[in-house]
Amino acid sequence: MAIVSRKVSDLTGQEGTDAEFATVVVRQHPSIDQPKALDVLATEAEQFKEIGDLVVIEVSMPNGSKRDVAMKRADFDKLAPDMSEVLKNARGTRGRVPGTRVGNGNG
Repeated sequence: MAIVSRKVSDLTGQEGTDAEFATVVVRQHPSIDQPKALDVLATEAEQFKEIGDLVVIEVSMPNGSKRDVAMKRADFDKLAPDMSEVLKNARGTRGRVPGTRVGNGNG
């Protein structure tokens, strides 16, 4: 007796070899409350197209809740008179705050 394993696409049910498959992680969708992974044929993965100039932001509220927002770049850029300059001068999310130095201040 032999055990036969086969891999099929979660989208179409088509069979393929491991080398023909890609993994797609759905991070946000109204039908799910946590990320889900789909096994899809690489040719099927080519169907996932970029929308264009999108900005993805994370909004952290004072109460500790967070949400991810995807919006058109044009709409995001309208939120400040010169968004490019605002972003250029914004603090990074890692490392030191701009203008601070390492050391104890005695040097």
